Amino acid sequence: MQRSGGKKRLNELNMDEQELISHVKEGDEAAFAKLMGLYKNKIVNYLYQFTGDYQKAVELSQETFLRVYFKADKYKPIAPLSSWIYTIASNLAKTEVKKRRKMATVSLDDLPNSYNAGTYSKDPPDPGLIRNLREALDALHPRYRIPVVLKDMEGFSQEEIARIIKRPIGTVKARISRGREYLKKMLEKAAHGDTYASKNEVREHGRA
Repeated sequence: MQRSGGKKRLNELNMDEQELISHVKEGDEAAFAKLMGLYKNKIVNYLYQFTGDYQKAVELSQETFLRVYFKADKYKPIAPLSSWIYTIASNLAKTEVKKRRKMATVSLDDLPNSYNAGTYSKDPPDPGLIRNLREALDALHPRYRIPVVLKDMEGFSQEEIARIIKRPIGTVKARISRGREYLKKMLEKAAHGDTYASKNEVREHGRA
């Protein structure tokens, strides 16, 4: 069928993600902008779970999409595009967590007062609950935090998480279960005014 008017503009096409990334591989900036628009808020929200700092989450999301653009040719369509993008973001999150562990811990009082996570209830958030959850997540080792956030906050299936973190599904199930268990215990302690377990205890106990 003959095209009329030459090549159609990108925003006139109902392109799926595989078509978009194919155009990105060819250096199509319009396709990249559209792809970024699909994922930017999700990735910022995901990274915020690790940083507690909105500006840092934005910076890491920008780095994520720079890698998506310049390494697009490395993507193979054997897995969903979302899994590949979240893998890049997860690796950056782990690097950021390691950096923070080497630095002095930032006071929670310095973190933003508002919690901009669309995955939570639309009701006005309970500042105490958010603070406790932020502390609990911060105390959780990335090996548990990443699968828990991906599953319970981002809505990925266990199979998708296995692809993102490159671990067997049995390991993913175990880490989600243990991560949830740790979070529940820490939140219960906080509710009774107890202090959290030491970070080393939470981070290193029961490796999977």
